[in-house]
Amino acid sequence: MRKFTDWGPAFVVLAATVAALLLGPSMVRRVEFAQTSARVSLARQALGEDDILERIDQAVRRVAESVEPSVVHIDVRLPGMGRWHPSSSGSGWLFDVEGHVVTNAHVVRGAESIRVQLSDGRLFTGEVVGADPLTDIAVVGLGAADSLIPAVRATGQQPRQGERVFAFGSPFGFKFSMSEGIISGLGREPAGAVAASSGYTNFIQTDAAVNPGNSGGPLVNVRGQVVGMNVAIATGAESEGTVEGQSAGISFAIPLTVIESVVDQLIETGAVRRGFLGINLPRADDSPEAVGFNGFGVLVPAVTSGGPADQAGLRPDDVILAINGHPTTGVGVLRSLISIVRPGEVAELRVWRDGGELTIPVTLGEADAEVVVGPSIIEELGRIGLTFWTGRGTLAWDDQPVVEWVAGNSPAAETGFERNQRVLRVGAAEVGTLRDMTDQLAAQGLLLGRPVEIVVEAQNLDTKEPEERTLRLRLAR
Repeated sequence: MRKFTDWGPAFVVLAATVAALLLGPSMVRRVEFAQTSARVSLARQALGEDDILERIDQAVRRVAESVEPSVVHIDVRLPGMGRWHPSSSGSGWLFDVEGHVVTNAHVVRGAESIRVQLSDGRLFTGEVVGADPLTDIAVVGLGAADSLIPAVRATGQQPRQGERVFAFGSPFGFKFSMSEGIISGLGREPAGAVAASSGYTNFIQTDAAVNPGNSGGPLVNVRGQVVGMNVAIATGAESEGTVEGQSAGISFAIPLTVIESVVDQLIETGAVRRGFLGINLPRADDSPEAVGFNGFGVLVPAVTSGGPADQAGLRPDDVILAINGHPTTGVGVLRSLISIVRPGEVAELRVWRDGGELTIPVTLGEADAEVVVGPSIIEELGRIGLTFWTGRGTLAWDDQPVVEWVAGNSPAAETGFERNQRVLRVGAAEVGTLRDMTDQLAAQGLLLGRPVEIVVEAQNLDTKEPEERTLRLRLAR
């Protein structure tokens, strides 16, 4: 009896310990489960009572429903040989009820035929009304089309960083797709993002997913209004902008202010007139800091005597801070802002001078082809290995168009260009100067991807006498 009494408490403790070990984890799980169930119930109750996410979803659906009927898918057939014809695709959007579709110039560049499909499945044969490779904007006409719903445009509204936007288009051929993001930045200058090398850049940067096939599609705000047009992306391999590659979270769009200025002119006349300020653009080492200014702006190295800027009172060493209220964060932005002001209209310049700011209204002149198109033609020819630069390091527009250099194994060499050839004719037009040559190449659609015949004078290797050769030049897409 005594031994039992001595071992009793120990046995109770042991039994309690064993029970705790066996039952404890189960009890802990029950407590945790009860807590989780309570949290789930509260979350579900809150979701049931608060419909904010449903309202956001509903708003996004309404954006899609509002915009999609105005979006088009574009299939382009390119010239080929025999039965083989390469093709590509892109996007666009309805600009008006007359059937004008806006897209990128690079989407329809060199097209042999264009087929446009609406979101309701209808197909149309498109014709290029006009294209401007310097801004990468083109207008395609649908002919006698009815029951069209043009896009609503955010005319006069300045997009702002942080605003939510939606990109529409046909990424990788998946027609009428939609992606979402925000405006990441404004006034971007990705050098490789336009069809022409020296084009105008003043782009909206977004993080909306944009891929090949989105080009030409609209970028819209939360009200379904067009604020821009998808044009390019930045990738890990090409941070300066490209129309190829896959989305890396940075895409670019042409602002609506540029689109409306160019499209209206293309519809009216098929060509674009651009404003001319009359200043020398700064070189890479021309910094506003050299004149004591610290901030964003474009230094004026020199002013063209008698030009619009000179007549308005702009001086060398002035720093242009804004044009018509839009900040000039770089040379490309300045060129773009000037280009969308038509000749004869007034551009209001905000300028820093000698430590203070002043406003200078300038009535713009008209930029001629030498200023606008000529450098782009020369740069595009340089991309295929054909150089017309003189030994003086500058373009001499009144010199004879003589080939200075041809890169080995380049497209220019494959076409038949050789050093010291002199260009005699472009098509049927006689050319005597470099200016004549670039004017004719532009007029005959070289930047639009059309083939152009160029007659050159070369030396016959057998007779050592000069002879004419006809070369067929076409820029790749």
